[in-house]
Amino acid sequence: MKVTEYYTVRHLLAATCSLACVALLAIGANAALDLRAPEAAKTGFTQETDSAVQLALIIGNGNYPDAAEPLSQPINDASGLAYAMRRHGFDVDMVEDATKADMTRAVERLKSRIKPGSVVMLFFGGYGVQSRQETYMMPTDAVIWKEGDVRQEGMSVETVLHAIKERGARATLAVIDASRRNPYERRFRSFSHGLAPVSAPSNALIISSNTPGKVADDTKGQHSVLVTELLNNLNAHASAEGVFNKTRVAVFRASNGAQMPSVSSSLLEDVHLNPGDDPDLTTSSIAPITTENADDPSPTSPLGHPGQP
Repeated sequence: MKVTEYYTVRHLLAATCSLACVALLAIGANAALDLRAPEAAKTGFTQETDSAVQLALIIGNGNYPDAAEPLSQPINDASGLAYAMRRHGFDVDMVEDATKADMTRAVERLKSRIKPGSVVMLFFGGYGVQSRQETYMMPTDAVIWKEGDVRQEGMSVETVLHAIKERGARATLAVIDASRRNPYERRFRSFSHGLAPVSAPSNALIISSNTPGKVADDTKGQHSVLVTELLNNLNAHASAEGVFNKTRVAVFRASNGAQMPSVSSSLLEDVHLNPGDDPDLTTSSIAPITTENADDPSPTSPLGHPGQP
């Protein structure tokens, strides 16, 4: 009997130990899963950030019914810059001769594609008008007879930039080439006021074609002076802020001091447009252009392939 009882107790102890081991293993597995949960969430966020893209909305308006003649440079500028930014890894949406509805749809498309961490560029070439210290990009179908029409018919640069920021963009770059004498302001003002300073959201970089309050006449070149010099400096081994500042100086020199672009920055970090400086951007090099060869584009120049994807 004692031997039988001994083996019975021994088997019970063995079974109890086995159950205890299984329970401990289950507890350990659950603990490991709990520890990995934050890592999984972190990995998911990193993947989302890594998949962020570089986006550009490029608008070139040249055919305004109220103008004495069409503007040729904004269309050429949009095509040349779109080609260059595509080669810099940007996903470009280009719109030419946009109405107010066209511009609204283009901005909505842009907003829908912005991801956390995206770098977004906005370019507008055409007529701009300031009202109540805001700059408005004018669509081709704008009907302007009084200052209130500017706010109704135009699209505020600041409103678009803030909308981009609210969508979670890492940084916003804006090129506003609209400091032209336009056919609207003389209807309700004695002289043209140029553009207003842009109040940018945080982490934004803006270059306008001239000093606030001043206008600039188009040259005879295929491209505006601002876009010509911007394309020349896109390959500079510098931050985007450095590229814009180099462009500013180049425009001042090319215009013999008649035109001084305005650069405004609220960037909180360096943003690079050259792939050798920023691993997030990939591209091939882009051949610089000069005013002399602007009318004779070569196969290696972005001007030779307007609008090519």
